[in-house]
Amino acid sequence: MLYDVVIAGAGPVGLFLAAELAQGGAQVLVLEQAANPDSPFKRLPFGLRGLNAPSLAALDRRGLLQAVEARQVRKPGKGEPPPPGTAHWLAQPRALGGHFAGIPFALDRVDSDRWPYRLPTPAGMQMAVDMQALETVLADRAQALGVQILRGVAVDAIDPAPDQVTVVAAGQSFAGRWLVGCDGGRSVVRKRGGFTFAGTDAEFTGHSLLVSLQDPSVLTPGRQYTGQGMCNFNPPGTVALADFDGGAGHRHVLDREGAQVLLQRVSGRDAVIDELHLATTWTDAARQATTYRNGRVLLAGDAAHVHSPLGGQGLNLGLGDAMNLGWKLAAVLRGEAGDALLDSYHAERHPVGAKVLEWSRAQVALMRPGTGARALAAVMADLADTPDGATYLAERVWGLWQQLDLGGTHPLVGRSVPDFVSAQGERMGEHLREGRGVFQVFTAASGMADALQAWQPRIRCIQQPVVDALGLAAVLVRPDGVVAWASDGAGDTDGLAAAATRWFGPAAGIRS
Repeated sequence: MLYDVVIAGAGPVGLFLAAELAQGGAQVLVLEQAANPDSPFKRLPFGLRGLNAPSLAALDRRGLLQAVEARQVRKPGKGEPPPPGTAHWLAQPRALGGHFAGIPFALDRVDSDRWPYRLPTPAGMQMAVDMQALETVLADRAQALGVQILRGVAVDAIDPAPDQVTVVAAGQSFAGRWLVGCDGGRSVVRKRGGFTFAGTDAEFTGHSLLVSLQDPSVLTPGRQYTGQGMCNFNPPGTVALADFDGGAGHRHVLDREGAQVLLQRVSGRDAVIDELHLATTWTDAARQATTYRNGRVLLAGDAAHVHSPLGGQGLNLGLGDAMNLGWKLAAVLRGEAGDALLDSYHAERHPVGAKVLEWSRAQVALMRPGTGARALAAVMADLADTPDGATYLAERVWGLWQQLDLGGTHPLVGRSVPDFVSAQGERMGEHLREGRGVFQVFTAASGMADALQAWQPRIRCIQQPVVDALGLAAVLVRPDGVVAWASDGAGDTDGLAAAATRWFGPAAGIRS
């Protein structure tokens, strides 16, 4: 059978991308090397992840937010202990918005007036989830849309041809018109597909340990910097260590004795481990594919970019890749668009990935052992406790900084569309549920609502006043929720047809 798209990897990025493609009419096969989706590393404590504003908006725009929200890791109430293994910051008395290299910023310091195009939305700015719960929601969504998921099938080789790609996995051959590697930082698709993975080597090895300690009070809860690196302790027995060994300890299997030696050396405390339950390693190596597409092979998620997990940006970056790529590849498969649309995937997402890698490297610089890094961290902590500093950090951590360069003149073009709401309570997020573009007119301007009728059903055209239009007369939104065109004037349609043609393909009968 020739599938429209074969996806390597059934993690959150691969599953979300599969659902996007299937919603767009594609026949999708997902190959996953793990035989069982269940893993202790996907559950608390190691599976804890933070979703930022773009990810939550994406889930909302596909009707998945409530299902994920029902499984979120909630901050304990006053006087309540945090669930075992959850992050120490969830139990802080002061509401925190996130951190930079362990330096927190408080929500009461953030000035939300700095973001004039934000409107209240049920998606919010951040949410804590565990990987197991998120993958369950996304797998259910993908399978409900007809996606076929084969587990225990590891990709061994690929054979790209001009009109299709053959994938060899677990002794079987699968053919797809397109192949997308969502198979992680050690991606076989990337290695076999001829991609260059450029970047910087590791400075430290990160160790995540789940242990039973003889005396937990020996370690100080929270993040502590030491002469060897960093120790982050979440009682009663979750420990994250950053050992500045140049990455030498990565993928070394620790036993109890080895873990105890490591813990004592990095923490500088006489901590005794009675039992080692789980251990895994990671590094701060930061690399990015120089191109996200090579012929009919594309990359998304960790297959396209890797960096340290500091600040939890990796999952969000990958979900953004999937949201950007899915509708575009589906449109190409339907014959509504050509390579120019597909090439915009790399053009838009590669700069976003590069900036996240810079963010990760900057945090590592503040974590290095030594008096210089500690002095710089103290300065950063002072800045984080100011409205300017906290707002800047919030903008970066929550993903609000992202604006694609689409060449538009309106300041909203390239940004996530505000969640406009009508007097009847209909939200923009709900209008995007079908995975189509939306052209919404907020005024009663003559002919404005009919300007893009020839693009239906690719674009849903709505004339509907909203509670707060933010001074806009109309807005054209891509299926991923990115504003393609916006106007403040009721009669101003300059560039509208060009924007519609660029993102949704040509339509007859439209005057430019």
